[in-house]
Amino acid sequence: MVIALNPSQLLVLVFLAGITFGAFFLRLPFATTDGITITDAFFTATSAMTVTGLASVDTGTTFTLFGELVILALIQLGGLGIMTFAVLIYIVLGRKIGLKERMLVQQALNHIHLGGVIALVRKLFIYSIVIELLATGLLSIRWVPQFGWAEGMYVSFFHSVSAFNNAGFSVWSDSLSQYAFDPVINVIIPFLFIVGGIGFTVLVDLWSKDKIRKLSLHTKLMIVGTLVLNVVATLTILLLEYQNPATLGSLSLFDKLQAAFFQGVSPRTAGFNTIDIGSMDESSLFFMMFLMFIGGGSASTAGGIKLTTFIIIALAVITFIKGKREVVIWRKTIPTMQVYRALSITTMGVLFAGLAIFLLNITDTMAFFPIAFEVVSAFGTVGLSMGITGSLSIVGKWIIMIVMVIGKLGPLTLAFTLTRTSQVKISYPEEEVLTG
Repeated sequence: MVIALNPSQLLVLVFLAGITFGAFFLRLPFATTDGITITDAFFTATSAMTVTGLASVDTGTTFTLFGELVILALIQLGGLGIMTFAVLIYIVLGRKIGLKERMLVQQALNHIHLGGVIALVRKLFIYSIVIELLATGLLSIRWVPQFGWAEGMYVSFFHSVSAFNNAGFSVWSDSLSQYAFDPVINVIIPFLFIVGGIGFTVLVDLWSKDKIRKLSLHTKLMIVGTLVLNVVATLTILLLEYQNPATLGSLSLFDKLQAAFFQGVSPRTAGFNTIDIGSMDESSLFFMMFLMFIGGGSASTAGGIKLTTFIIIALAVITFIKGKREVVIWRKTIPTMQVYRALSITTMGVLFAGLAIFLLNITDTMAFFPIAFEVVSAFGTVGLSMGITGSLSIVGKWIIMIVMVIGKLGPLTLAFTLTRTSQVKISYPEEEVLTG
């Protein structure tokens, strides 16, 4: 008996298989310095594969070089997508890429159109490798003099791949806190996760179009939205933490700006930190939860509901308040089905995150706010934490793993996996329902 699976179901199965293989390799004796539990192995593999960065054990002290390379491979697979590498293998072998494979790639990259996905995969791979290698070279200028050639190049490559894929994994226990005031690190690392999180379709569009007016609406929304949100985030963190002695209070104005910029743009699913997250004011942390829930761009290495989803929801609200029938931006009308899709993604994201917070408050005896922060960070595949990840119960860790997978694949992918869609051609009479 052959079971027919739709693209969403196949994508989920392939993704879970990747996590399982990763956990197996991390459980090997030579992958860790002193062993690791099966739960922590699965947690680390899930966090790497979903490019989240949450760590139930310390990456630098727990894993050997082999273990760190396994994590790095999982980050690259998860960031670019397993199906991307599968298609590249097909291309190298000269095999024909069928409709089913194209649909899987379309689902994995969250691409709107089926046409052009193979060309997108080629460009995606080239852009990623080139950017990661260039960033490795630039970071080595800072870290080779400090650690020597071998270790310096390794940590440069590790953080380059981790940052571009928005993973947030670091070989150091304090992430990048020791480089909070280093201009090189504060420019290159944010550049990597901003570029990685803006979306591959945007990068391809910017490369192929010679004039701004020729750019797609998606590209324009992503560029403007990213700039606005990053500026607002930086200024907000700066103002909220300006006098906090545990974070920015004792720093010079220039250092405050550096740290506020880094921590303001990092919640867009990057997961690195240069200041102690647990010492930040709750107002700052709540604002960061908002940023983490939004996430980065579609067809990117980022998670969350995605920036364009948030923009469409906001535009739809403004449209309704103004009494208009169509959502219009820059003389372009957003299709009604895309508004429904954005609303569905946001609603399901809130419901999944809310359910996870509810369950963790039952399974783990911790304060509500750190749990809520942890769940939103997992859903946004960010990796920032108030320091409770390692203290979660076994059940709590598995709950966070499920949230990370949902956040990476998207709530709708999970919904399409569990349900069977069908086209209904019957129309029924309309009747209004009281709301508000």
